[in-house]
Amino acid sequence: MLADLSPLIAAATEWLTRAYPACGGPLASALCEAQARQAVTVAAWLRYPTAMDAALVAMAGPGGAGRLDRIVGSDTADTVDGPEHDAWRSWVDEGVVSWAASLLTDAQLAGLAVSALADGEHMTVAPVEFGRLRAPDDGDLRAAALLRHPDLLDPVAALHREDLLGRLGRGQALVA
Repeated sequence: MLADLSPLIAAATEWLTRAYPACGGPLASALCEAQARQAVTVAAWLRYPTAMDAALVAMAGPGGAGRLDRIVGSDTADTVDGPEHDAWRSWVDEGVVSWAASLLTDAQLAGLAVSALADGEHMTVAPVEFGRLRAPDDGDLRAAALLRHPDLLDPVAALHREDLLGRLGRGQALVA
């Protein structure tokens, strides 16, 4: 059984949906969160492909949201919940968030990333289609307009995009 990446996935999803909130009401929020969670899950499974990788990040900790917060301008006292409510931020993995941002803004890259998971350890435990990430419908796109906006996500996506491209074996081939 794989080491549990769910705290990391939950924290990264929370960070993305706070930094790039849904456009609309409760249904839009749920659709936006589903897309963020799928992108983060793919990114986490790619970044930590084996049980050993997942166990090591769980033991060492993913690093936290500090730099990401500064990049999007949310590191002020007005936007942070406070020490008793923001412990989840320590579980944010900058690389996973960056990879997820890349996947959310590039459908071709998202397809390649999901395909790269096909024979991995994670998919043998929990096979998933990742439909909202790979083929969002109009409702998904409206709900996650900020979450999928390439210009808004580029500062975050650019942090570790080269690592993602290298992991997918594509190097500069996908950069357009």
